[in-house]
Amino acid sequence: MPTSKPREKIGITTLEDISALILQSHDLDETLRNIVNLVARRMGTEVCSIYLLDDDLQTLRLRASKGLSRRAVDKVTMKIGEGLTGMAAQERHAVAILEPQSHPRYRYFKETGEERFHSFLGIPLFDRNHPLGVVVLQTKEARQFSPEEISALSTIAFQVSSIVINARLLDSIRQKEEESSRFARELEKTRQSLLQREQPVDGGGELAMRGIVAYPGVVSGPAHVLDQKLGFADILDEEEVDSPTELARLEAALEKTRIQTLFLEKRVAERLSENDAAIFHTHLMILEDRSFLDKLRREIKGGHSAPYALKKVVSGYIEAFARMEDQYLRERAADMEDIGRRLLGNLVGEEHQVLQLRSPGILVASELLPSDMAGLDHEQLRGIVTEAGEKNSHAVIMAKALGIPALVGVRGAVKAVRPEDPLILDANSGCLYVNPPAKIVEEYRRLEEDCGRELHRLEEYRDLPARTSDGERVLLRANIGLVSDVEVARRNGAEGVGLYRTEFPYMARGDFPDRNDQYQLYRKVIEGFPGHPVTIRTLDIGGDKVLPYFNPPKEDNPFMGWRSVRVSLDNRDIFRTQLEAILMAGVHGEVKLLFPMISGIEEVRACKAVLAEARENLRRDGVECAATIPLGVMIEVPAAVRLAPQLAREVDFFALGTNDLIQYMLAADRNNPLVSKYYDPLHPAILQVLRDVTEVAREQGKGLCLCGEMASDPLCFLLLIGLGIREFSMPAPFIPRTKALLATISARAARKVAREVTEMGESRQIRKSLARLLGEPRRPD
Repeated sequence: MPTSKPREKIGITTLEDISALILQSHDLDETLRNIVNLVARRMGTEVCSIYLLDDDLQTLRLRASKGLSRRAVDKVTMKIGEGLTGMAAQERHAVAILEPQSHPRYRYFKETGEERFHSFLGIPLFDRNHPLGVVVLQTKEARQFSPEEISALSTIAFQVSSIVINARLLDSIRQKEEESSRFARELEKTRQSLLQREQPVDGGGELAMRGIVAYPGVVSGPAHVLDQKLGFADILDEEEVDSPTELARLEAALEKTRIQTLFLEKRVAERLSENDAAIFHTHLMILEDRSFLDKLRREIKGGHSAPYALKKVVSGYIEAFARMEDQYLRERAADMEDIGRRLLGNLVGEEHQVLQLRSPGILVASELLPSDMAGLDHEQLRGIVTEAGEKNSHAVIMAKALGIPALVGVRGAVKAVRPEDPLILDANSGCLYVNPPAKIVEEYRRLEEDCGRELHRLEEYRDLPARTSDGERVLLRANIGLVSDVEVARRNGAEGVGLYRTEFPYMARGDFPDRNDQYQLYRKVIEGFPGHPVTIRTLDIGGDKVLPYFNPPKEDNPFMGWRSVRVSLDNRDIFRTQLEAILMAGVHGEVKLLFPMISGIEEVRACKAVLAEARENLRRDGVECAATIPLGVMIEVPAAVRLAPQLAREVDFFALGTNDLIQYMLAADRNNPLVSKYYDPLHPAILQVLRDVTEVAREQGKGLCLCGEMASDPLCFLLLIGLGIREFSMPAPFIPRTKALLATISARAARKVAREVTEMGESRQIRKSLARLLGEPRRPD
């Protein structure tokens, strides 16, 4: 039986791709065609179709399909309640059926050619609480769709509903504009644009613009337009200059810019974190770089004015960055432009102007530089729109850390948007509405209410302890990667951190952070969870996690190569510095230290030796540090599973990293579509491994926390509870819904079904047994 992908991978990745596909679509029909092709590919089905209700609100019409005959599109219709598709719309819930031809409600349409398909899954679409249509999956082989797959497709269906609603609204606006001759010229331009649906109308008319999602979310508010007036284009060379005077002007401007940069660094560090402020430390290094300064002085001594010398040198750097193949280095051109702009302002006597946001709104800018983000009042910043298209610029990274919805690559935004224009920024689907009509405003208000109701339902579980229906306590901790994740974790009721991925801050920097930088960062995270543990995993780079300033060697299979603890042990200075910072931070709360990708006893002992060196360095420096820190290892490679009894004698706890463990056990890269169907968290071998490791931890009195995506899937979570695992770490937004699920699970029943399924030899049997228990009405024990 084909197996399912992890829910988060299917849902989140597909939703991101759907948002990207909207940019390639010119109307609703093309959008729907792109969506069915994508979903069919991601879900591993031969057919994905979308049926939408006609204007009579009773007739479902096939509007797009991947896998059914093209002749059937727009021709096949059925009433609500008619056929299996109509049944999904009528019953308002998912309909999953094997051998659909045998079902009494099945209706055959000759033009579709669907007699070849032996499984059916229909998910209804809703506009608020009213039927909108149905998404249908079909496969040639008999396939029992798992609750995980149904849940993933339901999440996608919610996004599709939003897209359909808004695409129809855009179509209606377009039709209305076509009726007016005064819009004819603008509409002609629209047909030739891939990124803009409509062009602005004189006098501030309705407008919908497209961009690239940098950080998702939906917000509304007045426009705050940042229009940079001071630039190098205004700088011309002067015929006669006094070189000593120009050199003195340069030195004065450099000193003033350095002081400004220090204040910007301090401001961002106070508002966000030392890590987010690190870019300004890089700016300081550039402002003191001998090569950069020598080039400026050489140009001035050659007879040029200081502003012209600056223009020539900075432009050369920007052009050099822009030609580089590496995306990270290309995006550093913005940092050089930021430095140049502030230096130029100080040279010509015009201070870098900071936009004062007097009311909450959406910032619209040609390009947003780090100094712009540092100077803004983030409390007044609801959203960000830029014409520049870099998703990974430092300013956008800072916006992500603040959780601010952002859209980049919106061409012509600064010219089209006027200050105080009302805006709706839909950074889920990549659309910016300028002066939206009342109908769109109302639709977005209702969509926000729908999302709010679901969040409100889960809100009641946020601060409750996680317990099974028969009262057994379970600990739900958060996976985090940045300081900004701390507030998200606390808001979702996390009881500490089960996995702090320390490589994320490294990835957002231009160089390895020093000991004090890391200490301050870890301290903020630890102090964010008073009374709860924070498990800090040492640097785990390699595979799909690459640092822009640390180039690993080329490898045929980096996931099986030089990565994780292997990199740390081969770079002991870097490793020792991180361990020193963790030991220093350990005095501020309960800290646990976790070593990743351990495959042997020798590696554990080598890590302990470096830890002892780190502790001795701190003692010699007179720096206070934690007296003791519990040590743990990630169980994520088969060798660690086999050595679990011996490893348990070396450490205090295990962390089950099921993402890597499953793919290494089954030789199936979860990111490779050719073999992803073999990546099965409920494979019999995986269940037996989890059982064995859990028993080792229990017998030797060691802690055990599972921190892979597996815990986010209801079927898997039921099994894990049955195996006796009582500590989990997961993305924070999953915690309330997991608590809600846990309240319906009997630990006694879960243990019974776990004993049964760990003896089974097929995933199909396992899923069926777990689904049966999960679907049974719950009775008080």
